[in-house]
Amino acid sequence: MTREESIRIYKTYSRKLFNVSFRIVGDSALAEEIMQDTVLKFIKLQGDVMISQSGPTCPGGQDRVGAWLVRTCVRASIDALRKLKREREFLEDFASHEAVDYPEDDFLPEEYSVEAVKQAIGSLPGPYRLILTLVLIEGLDYEEISGFTGDNEGTLRTRFSRARKMLVGRLKERR
Repeated sequence: MTREESIRIYKTYSRKLFNVSFRIVGDSALAEEIMQDTVLKFIKLQGDVMISQSGPTCPGGQDRVGAWLVRTCVRASIDALRKLKREREFLEDFASHEAVDYPEDDFLPEEYSVEAVKQAIGSLPGPYRLILTLVLIEGLDYEEISGFTGDNEGTLRTRFSRARKMLVGRLKERR
């Protein structure tokens, strides 16, 4: 996709995408970020394919590029709301609990660097690495992960517990 085509796409759809996102998230800065991410995603990943394969309009009269952009923007806005909700719930839950003493096997001293933790996660077998990444880094719940993987939630909880213990063990070995 050329620079001119990218600019044309942005000028044509940015206001509509911003308005759609703003109506969903209610925050102009977040709506603008979502709009820009949507346009960039189109330009980077699907621009050439969609322009070459799409006809000028969809059956409803709206062009296919616009329909794809709006659909993607709506999904991204809903995902942003879910993320905000999870963060808010976490902060409320965290604020409402008193300090908890964790068992010794879950304790990690502050001396572990981010790089050491990344390497330890990377060294875990695939299913354990996946569950740690999805729960700890992406912030997904077991129900969502179950939908992606097809595993039941109990299996995922067990796998997460084992993965966490394996991670602690690997980190302690590296000391």
